[in-house]
Amino acid sequence: MLMNMKELLVVAQENGFAVPAFNTSSCMILKGVMEACHEKQAPVIIAIHPDELSFVEDSFVASVVEEANKADFPVVIHLDHGATFEQVMRAIRCGFTSVMIDASHMSFEENIAITRKVIEAAHPVNVSVEAELGTIGTTGNGGEYGASKIIYTDPEMAKEFVQRTGVDTLAIAIGTAHGIYPKNMKPELKLDLLKVLRDTVNIPLVLHGGSSNPDEEIAQSVKLGVSKINISSDIKEAFYRKCREVLEDEGIREPNAIYPPCIAAMKEVIYHKIDLFNDVDKVRCYQ
Repeated sequence: MLMNMKELLVVAQENGFAVPAFNTSSCMILKGVMEACHEKQAPVIIAIHPDELSFVEDSFVASVVEEANKADFPVVIHLDHGATFEQVMRAIRCGFTSVMIDASHMSFEENIAITRKVIEAAHPVNVSVEAELGTIGTTGNGGEYGASKIIYTDPEMAKEFVQRTGVDTLAIAIGTAHGIYPKNMKPELKLDLLKVLRDTVNIPLVLHGGSSNPDEEIAQSVKLGVSKINISSDIKEAFYRKCREVLEDEGIREPNAIYPPCIAAMKEVIYHKIDLFNDVDKVRCYQ
């Protein structure tokens, strides 16, 4: 059941759950995500970062489209952190149903200008658009880039940004960072700021850098109105940690012997995130 992000998240916002956006950069990760979401009857966003797309190439997106079309749950194919108009256009051409233009490092006016340009290209072909206001931090060990200094999203600027762009979803900065947090770094979300942002703008809100944050903070952010949470490092960590264990047996070389236990380990993390986001059995909300 393939749809765009606006269609997906309007329902999530109305029904008080968040849809996980799992960064997916291999057929094995895709297999695990789709199996887990089928079992949980949970809507999902397959997120692919431009760096990931440069590795898997456009043909991988065709596989994701095929899997989404035959799925019995809602699926969005989303470009994560598109940095340029050219990256966005490539994604639209090869079948993404949602794109993010991340111009958060630019000035406020430049961010508005490029977001409007992307919307003018995307909306006529039924592709939804996510933008970002404020900056997401970095732990230095994630596959995605982040800022060395977190700039929290200003509610009044967010209101103006949404009004002037007509963007479909907004990624907000309330204290998260990309990657797995090191032991000396404590994640802490500004939930009071989230409350103000939720009361100020009416479109679905997105939380990036959702790996490694305390479960109680993430659960509270969903209750306060976050409709999409990005997860990348957590599922990859589980998959490749198990992969390293399996490959200690030098006699194993067939993919169907190596990858099933890795997928199973990753699925345990996926199940947990789906439960945490209140996404279980939400297929019924789309029927």
